[in-house]
Amino acid sequence: MADIDRLAEPDSVESSNLQAWYYDDNGEDQRLPHRYEPNQPASPEKLRDLGVLYWKLDPDQHESDPKLEAIRKKRGYSYQDIITVSPEKLSGYHEKIKSFFEEHLHTDEEIRYILEGSGYFDVRDFDERWIRICCPEGTMIVLPEGIYHRFTLDQADYIKAMRLFVGEPVWTPINRPADDHSSRKEYVTSFMPSTAVTVT
Repeated sequence: MADIDRLAEPDSVESSNLQAWYYDDNGEDQRLPHRYEPNQPASPEKLRDLGVLYWKLDPDQHESDPKLEAIRKKRGYSYQDIITVSPEKLSGYHEKIKSFFEEHLHTDEEIRYILEGSGYFDVRDFDERWIRICCPEGTMIVLPEGIYHRFTLDQADYIKAMRLFVGEPVWTPINRPADDHSSRKEYVTSFMPSTAVTVT
């Protein structure tokens, strides 16, 4: 059990090479980086405060990776599948990409392990600002239940990702406003400082 706990521990702030920054909402293509000039980075500590977890894994070993298996056992991820998102591979690509980028929450964690390609997850901070998280190949990211977020590909228009879930998967997004939803209330109670203000 100690080995599982050790392997499943999320990457530390010190070792994390995760790149995240505040999103410049300038109205341009959502697939662009949207960095401010100068850039306004969001620290790994900030992401941990928001409940975001992160691991750097070796996607070439995803079928037999002891670290991935330890994470699955420790966190109870009993379901997995692989999805490829690209204009050639996903039916209704343009409509689905548009829906992925609508601000929403889920009633469970969102877990993605990027096996090929890359994309961006955007999450709301406690001051209602968007933070853009760059997810290249090898990134495994967990967004907590109830966090407002959205997803987009970058300009390469390609990502292959493993989706993990506890129990039977439920992929239904709950679009904002959803502040009265039980999952949102649980997130606010668990993560938000008492001074934070939520705006719908």
